[in-house]
Amino acid sequence: MIRVLVCDDQPLIRTGFATIIGAQPDMAVVGECGDGHAAVALARELEPDVVVMDVRMPGLDGIGATTQLAGAGVPHPVKVLVVTTFNLDEYVYESLRAGASGFLLKDAPPAHLLHGIRTVAAGAALLAPEVTRQLVGRYAARIRPAADTPGDVPLSARELEVLCLIANGLSNSEIAATLVISQETVKTYVSRILTKLDLRDRVQAVVYAYRRGLVT
Repeated sequence: MIRVLVCDDQPLIRTGFATIIGAQPDMAVVGECGDGHAAVALARELEPDVVVMDVRMPGLDGIGATTQLAGAGVPHPVKVLVVTTFNLDEYVYESLRAGASGFLLKDAPPAHLLHGIRTVAAGAALLAPEVTRQLVGRYAARIRPAADTPGDVPLSARELEVLCLIANGLSNSEIAATLVISQETVKTYVSRILTKLDLRDRVQAVVYAYRRGLVT
């Protein structure tokens, strides 16, 4: 059973998410709240498997709450899935840097939300390819220091190639088709990349690639 905490400042959206999630046989909504402070407090109290987090909220926003729950140095990080409105929110990328395991758009079908929760709960990252290309690329210049250069990256040529494809928003199946290799081989490369760079998941791999200037 995947235990989920839903945090959104709009009651209708929060209730809608909770209803969709609660109807699943493998999920349970353990709590709901409308601001970041409550999200942090409830997450520490209830220890959910996944927090579905809005970004724009009163008081402590979703980025601040994510930093406290999943940021660097947090002893027992919580898996956070950010759900946001693409056209209004410029801070999604910052939430990924804060430690979120992925994000979805609020206008995504319910099935995508459920898939996202299951993916994040399983320890994987969820970074929609179209969002990677449009949003991450759009804000990469703001995130990466202008003077930064690729420098020495401790990866083989093929691993570096796979990293760049990940950063450009390709899924494992798309990477496999592009490089004409099996998906299992792609998974092996991804695992090696994360291990060598000491990264938690694909989201951090994307951040790394942009910050090092490997993709633009």
